Amino acid sequence: MKSIQRILPGIRSTFLLITLTSLFALNAQSDALKLTYLGTAGWKIVDGDFTVLVDPYISRIKLGTGPGIHPEDTRATVARTDYFVSDTVGIDSLITRADFILVHHAHFDHLSDVPYIARKTGAKVIGTETTCNILRAYGIPDEQLYPVRGGEDYQFENFSVRVIPSIHSALNDKHYLDSRTYSEVPQAPLRVSEFIEGGSLMFLARFKKHTVLTMGSMNFVERELEGVAPDILLAGVNQSQLGLYNYNERLLRVTENPKVIIPTHWDNFRLPYGFSQQASVDLKLLPFKADVARLSPKTQVIIPEHLGTITIE
Repeated sequence: MKSIQRILPGIRSTFLLITLTSLFALNAQSDALKLTYLGTAGWKIVDGDFTVLVDPYISRIKLGTGPGIHPEDTRATVARTDYFVSDTVGIDSLITRADFILVHHAHFDHLSDVPYIARKTGAKVIGTETTCNILRAYGIPDEQLYPVRGGEDYQFENFSVRVIPSIHSALNDKHYLDSRTYSEVPQAPLRVSEFIEGGSLMFLARFKKHTVLTMGSMNFVERELEGVAPDILLAGVNQSQLGLYNYNERLLRVTENPKVIIPTHWDNFRLPYGFSQQASVDLKLLPFKADVARLSPKTQVIIPEHLGTITIE
């Protein structure tokens, strides 16, 4: 797998984003929460010297030949029947340490880079039985794995995490349904298509000064979020939400109008870092931001950029 392409434009965008968000996090102290957008549903969240990764998918393979592929992307095409190979050079350039990894579900765009990252960093991974069995297939030892199904509320040394049952985005015009799981360890390496969902989760991560509710899909189980009131919501935003009943309104209401919302899983993840994502911003994020302004005027929506860090006091 070729390394990340066109990374310098993304780095320049990062500096710009840091400057823009400094108005929101002026004179940030060392214990401020820092959220770096890794693309897709991926995040690096740093609280002091403690680092949590969420769905860190960095390889961003050139999947298929459809309209999501850019003519200037010269990488080799990857089919769903091909074995997944992580871009280890790209990962090494972005990930140097991690204490925990939270995995929403086991599709390739959420889990496929986690085996390499978990092995490299020794990070502990919280995810479904399917997620943990895939990681076992790649040699990740049990002492690094916390298999969950939703409902758990775990206290660790530097943070706590509530695991929330969820559901996947309503893909294929609401015809998507995949109940497959890996109840036993599969054979590695896996093909792209063999990274099955295996059930979906959300996470409420409680840090020193902030609570962050993470989403890995454009869907949620409303009753499971009653009483959950994060100050930061990483909200799933994409076209599939338009097929759901009052998605924005219900999400804001049940999470009690968070102070900050940062959209996630909105980008074209078939493109490498550095390629423009403006079409996705215009189509998905600007309408979402306008709707949130209408529904919850005191909520700040921050539009992230690839590899841009948002600092919040």
